[in-house]
Parts: sequence; C-alpha cells; structure tokens
Amino acid sequence: MNNLIRVVDLYKSYYDGLTELPVLRGVDLEVKKAEIVAIVGASGVGKSTLLHLLGGLDRPTEGTIFYEGEDIFALNDQELDRFRNEEIGYVFQFHHLLPEFTALENVAMPGLIARQKSDVAHDRAKELLEYVGLGERLEHRPTELSGGERQRVAIARALVNQPKIVLADEPTGNLDQKTSEAVHDLLWTLNDQFNQTFIIVTHNQTLAQRADRLVQLVDGQVFDPV
Repeated sequence: MNNLIRVVDLYKSYYDGLTELPVLRGVDLEVKKAEIVAIVGASGVGKSTLLHLLGGLDRPTEGTIFYEGEDIFALNDQELDRFRNEEIGYVFQFHHLLPEFTALENVAMPGLIARQKSDVAHDRAKELLEYVGLGERLEHRPTELSGGERQRVAIARALVNQPKIVLADEPTGNLDQKTSEAVHDLLWTLNDQFNQTFIIVTHNQTLAQRADRLVQLVDGQVFDPV
C-alpha cells in the first residue's frame, strides 16, 4: 500500500462557553508517499486546523488519522510527542528559529530532543544546511540571516530527523516573490532527491498549481480533490 496518510471522517470543534464552533466537518483524505499536496481555501475555513491535526499538535473531536496504518490518536500523549518529533517536520510562515542559537544549533535541536548523540545531530544539521545552500552560514544567528535564509534553516530543521512527512503552513507567505520562488524550488528539489512527502497550506496560487494534487477546503470539508 502506497498511502502514507489516511484521514477518516475528521471533525474538530472549539467551544466558546456552551457554544460549539465547528471547524472541520467530516474530512476524508489520503496522501501517498513522496506526494506533494497543496491545501487551499478561504481564510478561516480550517486549513491550519487540519494541518495541526495531521501533525498531532491537537486531537480531533471525532475521527482519526492513520500513518502507515497506525492510528496516531490511539497513542498516549507521551507516545504522540515522540511520534511528532521523530516522524513529522514542520515549516511555518514565520520561521520560529531560536534567536540565541546559530543556524547549525537550530537545525540540530530536534535531533538532540530525539536523544541523538550530539556529533550525529550536528553532522546531520551541517549536511542539510550545506544542501540548502547555507554551508557558509552555519555559525550565523537568525538576526544575521535574510528572510529567505531563515526559511531555508527552518526547512533544514524540519528534515533533520528524516521525517515521514513535512507539513508547511504558508511557508513563503512572509517572503518576496523572488525569494518565494527560490524556496518553492527547494521544496520540489527535496521531493525529487529524497522522495520527501509534503502537505502545504498556501494562498499562493503558483505554489498550489505546482503540487501533485490540489485539495480545497470549503466549509470544513474537502471539496473536489484533484
């Protein structure tokens, strides 16, 4: 079976006192290994909520998500934390790099959290930074890097534990067009070279149209995935 992810009848509601605020209303979705899927839709329709659930950052109201047949919400909180750190990479609109650490230290951090030996984590971080074109910037802190360089560091950090999937939430939403295109090219190169699976939430139509598959969310439901 080539499916990496299977989302089954996923619901998510939030509550304001006794008032239910439904966001996702029965989402079904499958994602294959090495696929790039773009999720699009109007603001507030539930794209980021779906991404958070796919990453195990939140639990659904109903339904579940299977990774290679494993129900991740059957895991306890400690097991889910470990799964999230070791199997899923994240890239956000804002890079969320730790300002007091160098690029190398930022990228190595998830490996250290996963209890890799320091030299192993740092060697892997260096290799990835060199791959994304930042081999000369290893000791630079985020404030010494451009916006595009910071996002490349964030992408390298997302890959350091060799995750099953990278989830990206508006990864170029804070960048100019030229820098955005360079980051887009990098994501596709990583997909091509490493068979890396990506799910990308984006308003960028150019990025969305490059994806293997476009999924639209309308009123909390998947609409006409193509």
